[in-house]
Amino acid sequence: MPESPAVNGPGPASPPPRLAGVSSAGTSPTDPVSRLAAGAASDGAARSLATAAPYTPGEVVVHRSFTTKRLVFVRVGHVVGHDERGLRLWIPHGCPMAVELSADGRGLRDMPFAEWIRQPTVMTTTVWRGPNIFMLVPPRGANSVWWFWDWQGRFVRWYINLEEPAVAWRHDGLVGVDTTDHDLDLWVTPERTWEWKDEHELEERLAFPDHYWVPDPDAVRAEGERLLRLVEAGAFPFDGTWTDFRPDPSWRTPDALPAGWDRPRA
Repeated sequence: MPESPAVNGPGPASPPPRLAGVSSAGTSPTDPVSRLAAGAASDGAARSLATAAPYTPGEVVVHRSFTTKRLVFVRVGHVVGHDERGLRLWIPHGCPMAVELSADGRGLRDMPFAEWIRQPTVMTTTVWRGPNIFMLVPPRGANSVWWFWDWQGRFVRWYINLEEPAVAWRHDGLVGVDTTDHDLDLWVTPERTWEWKDEHELEERLAFPDHYWVPDPDAVRAEGERLLRLVEAGAFPFDGTWTDFRPDPSWRTPDALPAGWDRPRA
């Protein structure tokens, strides 16, 4: 997951090699989505995005990331739409957020993982200082796809965040989406060149299986390769859809995280 990506920098100098010999993912128990399905028990109000009642455009939504059952990252945005293509969210620059930090204010990426797992941590409220994000969470899939624009409003790239299949929930009037980030990600340029991101983080953390939350790294990479076949084919969602998106000007970013943002994982 990017913290504050430099979205207007150059993409890869030349297209990486095309994928070869990778079969498409289906719905069998051995496909990456099935292997990466969320293991946390859902409460009665939680559903997969494929079966959840649709969220309403304009609703305020809490997007949360966990390491198994431990809350580590929260952002607030608005529902753009929710249909058979998935749940679309708008997470604006400056929205309220919370992130897990060490007692001295450092984050997961500010120290080796061997040091991080020995740190006392606390959820710290702040604001999102990265760029605006348009996010597509698919109804079935171990990923979300993010659209980034520069500060002049020009679309500059997609970001594929590899993660557990999302769970949607409603509780006391609050709506949310819960997932677990799988660390390995992909940048994709408008010309559909691509590069893997954070491979070193995945490799470093796999050495600590008692503390790490990614149980099947091969399935994570297979899910990324499945998405790359869509990239190389210019297929949805990498076909130009929503690259001209603009948020509803009537939406107002909340001043603070809503009550219930830190409820147990759905």
